[in-house]
Amino acid sequence: MEKSIDQNGRAYSRFWFICTLLVGTFTMSISQSSLSTAYPTLMRAFGISADTVQWLTTGFMLVMCVSMPISPWMLNNLNFKTMFIVALGLFDVGSLMIVLTPASWGSNGFWFMMVGRALEAFAVGVLFPSYQSVLLEITPKDKRGTTMGIAGLVMGSALACGPIVSGIILKFFDWKSLFGFFMIVITLIMVMAGTGLIRDVMPRHKTVLDWLSVFLSIGLIGIMYVVNLAAKQDVDWVLNGGILAVSLAAVAWFCYRQLHLAEPLLELRVLKTFNYDLAVLLTSISYIALIVTTIIFPLYYQGVLHVSPFISGMSLVPGAVFLSILNPLSGKLADRIGFKPTMLVGMVMIICGWLAGLLLLNRLSLVAMILCAMIIEGGNAFVMMPAVTLGANALPDELVPHGTAVITTVRQVLGSAGVAVATIVLTVASAHALSAGSKPLAANLHGYHLVFVMMVVIELVGLGLALLLKDSKRQGAK
Repeated sequence: MEKSIDQNGRAYSRFWFICTLLVGTFTMSISQSSLSTAYPTLMRAFGISADTVQWLTTGFMLVMCVSMPISPWMLNNLNFKTMFIVALGLFDVGSLMIVLTPASWGSNGFWFMMVGRALEAFAVGVLFPSYQSVLLEITPKDKRGTTMGIAGLVMGSALACGPIVSGIILKFFDWKSLFGFFMIVITLIMVMAGTGLIRDVMPRHKTVLDWLSVFLSIGLIGIMYVVNLAAKQDVDWVLNGGILAVSLAAVAWFCYRQLHLAEPLLELRVLKTFNYDLAVLLTSISYIALIVTTIIFPLYYQGVLHVSPFISGMSLVPGAVFLSILNPLSGKLADRIGFKPTMLVGMVMIICGWLAGLLLLNRLSLVAMILCAMIIEGGNAFVMMPAVTLGANALPDELVPHGTAVITTVRQVLGSAGVAVATIVLTVASAHALSAGSKPLAANLHGYHLVFVMMVVIELVGLGLALLLKDSKRQGAK
């Protein structure tokens, strides 16, 4: 079994290190998309509206966006083993708060539950870019494609598997069992990490935490908050327009400050590298395709095809399995033929999946739409993590943690924006068709047609960006 040396000069198994890291991160990241299936149950339990319960997902993403930019500072200043175990512990504490929340507290109980959810999100936001930086650090450049292909199981499969896991658990147990399941797995991973499977592998460069930058990064929360309001009715746009303006100003100040500090919280100078910039956009565009698929397709299954939530969730299984199979293969392919050809294959697959879906929407076939989703998710395997690896290879090693944090943050913001825009298009187009006299089925299909057209256009832009990549035969040899 392959041995490596940690920062203390002691040998460790890279295989078991990677396994422990990925299983822990996979379990934590499942929680990002797992609650949509539980919304009706939680609404009944706490007596809350659909708009309120959605904060369990929206709030999760908002907190993640603030903790992600802090991750490079943590990697540079903290022992990675300690950082990993503390993050898992924080996630466990948040999950325990949720499990212990009595439904009898009503809406007050829900907001107590939200505090626990925020603790989970902070832990996930810190580890999500960090695990990618660590894998890139301990893997030789000529093997990074393969390793990050396996890591793509965490990024893609967790997002797709969240509704599946929660659907199965909620079919047989109550909603608290879902968080109990997370706690059991995370606690086991903490024990494994504590026994030495996780080591301190990251070189440290001590810096002072710039608290003003941390405060300014909260502007990301404001931007995402307003974006998520766009599809809602009766929004006070005077107030929320002010929030958006202040948030944009805060983010602009944050960016200006990072470019002028000697030791920035987040090194934005990585954006001066052409291939890296393309990698940021490509991984974000592929992520938009993936996250919109996992949200829009189930809505189509339930709203148009009228299948049950359980069948809708299980209909995501083939795509998730296909994505899981292709992720490691895409990494090996990238190492063998180069990253540009691999990502071109992926973008073409994604475009074909959305085009096929556009043509098949009116056929009202569950099987046909599942196949379209599989093609889209399969194409994602050839783009998202290869783009992260290509971007990292374009940077000096000391900037890799900053590079992965920037990619992960931008991907999260653009992914959330993509979902919000897709939801707006679907809602507004369907309502407009209904008011024009269309029957409900025709109105719904009109909305879905426009969403699919929008996604084809976005992915065509991604194909154009992939064609601009500068790629040698093997980026690892760079």
